[in-house]
Amino acid sequence: MTITDLAALVEGAAIGTAEALAREAGGGYASDLLSDVMANARDGDAWITLQRHVNTVAVAQLRNLAAIVIVNGRQPEADVLERAAAHDVAIVTTALTAFDAAGRLYAAGLRGRGAS
Repeated sequence: MTITDLAALVEGAAIGTAEALAREAGGGYASDLLSDVMANARDGDAWITLQRHVNTVAVAQLRNLAAIVIVNGRQPEADVLERAAAHDVAIVTTALTAFDAAGRLYAAGLRGRGAS
């Protein structure tokens, strides 16, 4: 599923370049601990988190993640959006909880892929 499709499923707003939003998410990973995501998320995953600071973009770049899905109605700061745009990282924001967002994506066929 594309990031644009993912955003619609979680009733969220998709932020990013056309290329970033057209990227396919190959799986999903949910965690709020950056070191956990660095160790276990896989290339192409959509990352569900409540974190919204600039370090999330660095982690997404490091792991080549398809998108950062920020939950609970949290909004990224301007510096996060600037960094994400500069590095072609898509961001999706949603009012849903992490549990509900993950549930919707799982029901639509997106799966976790385990540790790399």
